[in-house]
Amino acid sequence: MSRQIPKQHKLLPDNQAWLLDALMASWPICFGYIPIGLALGVLASQAGIPAWAVAMMSVLVFAGSAQFICVAMLNAGSGIWPIIFTTFIINLRHFLMASAVAVYLGGLRKSFLSLFAYGITDESFAVNMTHFRKGNWDYQRAIAVNQLANTAWIVSTTCGAMIGQRIPIGAFGTDYALTAMFLALLLFQLRGRVFVLTGILALAIATAWYVLIPGNSYIIGSSVLAASLGFYCKRYRDKRK
Repeated sequence: MSRQIPKQHKLLPDNQAWLLDALMASWPICFGYIPIGLALGVLASQAGIPAWAVAMMSVLVFAGSAQFICVAMLNAGSGIWPIIFTTFIINLRHFLMASAVAVYLGGLRKSFLSLFAYGITDESFAVNMTHFRKGNWDYQRAIAVNQLANTAWIVSTTCGAMIGQRIPIGAFGTDYALTAMFLALLLFQLRGRVFVLTGILALAIATAWYVLIPGNSYIIGSSVLAASLGFYCKRYRDKRK
C-alpha cells in the first residue's frame, strides 16, 4: 500500500525518505536525459557554441526541444529575436503544466513555486502528477524530481559540448544528426491523418515561404500556420463525427 503524505507537506519522521523516493522516481528520467543531452551538446559544439554557453543555455532554458531548435536555427543563420520568440512559443505548454501541478502545492511561498515551475519538463510533470494523484507525494519529493532531472540535463549537455570540441565537424555523421533527430521526432507524432496532413502543410508552407520571403522567418511562420490549420482540421473532423 502506498504511503500517504500529509496534506500540510510536513516532513516524515525519517528526513531522508523524501530524497530516496525522489531518486527512485527520477532515475528513469535522468537515465533518458543522458544520451539526448550528450547529443545536444555535441551538435551545439559543432554549431560553434562554446561549452560554457551550452551549460548556461541548459541552466537558463532547460527545455530540450527548444534547445535543439535553437541550435538548428543558429545553423540556419537565424537572428536572435526569432529564436527567442520560437522558444517562448514552444515552452508555452509549461505554463499549463505548472498550473496543473500548482493545485497540489497550495500555501507554499511564491519563491518556491517559481523555482518549482522553472524545473518542470514533460517527463518530470508526468512523474509528479502521477504520484500526486495517487496521494503518496509532497512538495519536497516533487521539487527533488525536478532538480535531479535538471542536474542530469545540465551535466550531460555540458559534457556533450566538451566532447564535441574534440570531434571533427561532419565526423560520425554529426552533420546529419540534427536533421535525423527531428525526422525521428516527427515520425513519432504522426498518429493519424490530421497529424500527417499537418506535417505536409508545414513542409509546403515552409518551402513556399523560404522561396518567396527573404530571411529565416519561414521557420516560425510555417510552424504557427501549419499548427493552426491542423487544429481547425481536427476540430472540423470531430464535429462531423
